[in-house]
Amino acid sequence: MRPYFIHSQLPRSFFARDTRVVARELIGMRLVRLDPNAGRISGVIVETEAYCPGDAASHAYRGQTARNAPMFGEAGVAYVYFTYGMHFCFNIVAESAHVPAAVLIRALEPREGIEAMIEHRARADSPAPALRDLCRGPARLCKALTIDRALNGYDLIQPVATLFIEEDAGAPDGDVRTTPRLRVRGDENALTVPWRWHIKGSAFASS
Repeated sequence: MRPYFIHSQLPRSFFARDTRVVARELIGMRLVRLDPNAGRISGVIVETEAYCPGDAASHAYRGQTARNAPMFGEAGVAYVYFTYGMHFCFNIVAESAHVPAAVLIRALEPREGIEAMIEHRARADSPAPALRDLCRGPARLCKALTIDRALNGYDLIQPVATLFIEEDAGAPDGDVRTTPRLRVRGDENALTVPWRWHIKGSAFASS
């Protein structure tokens, strides 16, 4: 196994805040996956969505279930769910315990371990995708970084984490745009609130 060097892993206090603040400030941070064979696999976060308490688009809107239980846990825990019978999506729990809230990581700009990402994607999607499509969308991101249900409830803050968020350059307000969230269900408010953040003009963000 290769040695790993972790720099400025984001603390739990970063995630234990209003979900919308967390979603915005995650833009420009780095999602890191440590692989025993490939080493560091990472990308800069270029797109997020917030799912807040009382939000009709949230999986937790109707209360706690076995599926959404991680959303009611401690900030900084992963919530990974399976959708459409074929895809995984990766979220990070925000706010505080018993307050169901999470940030969906929608897209990354690949930075490290790109060959490993291509290999992981090629196992599920043939032919292997172009660079801009490796992590463009939550399902593609999970395939590229081998994030699946085994990581549901995983604590990203633990000292020996193999999946975590690392501090990076961030993104100035002038480079970030907000829109309504994509392909959500719920009431009119859920469909229209501007709780999706993305880097302006990024080729790596979802359409």
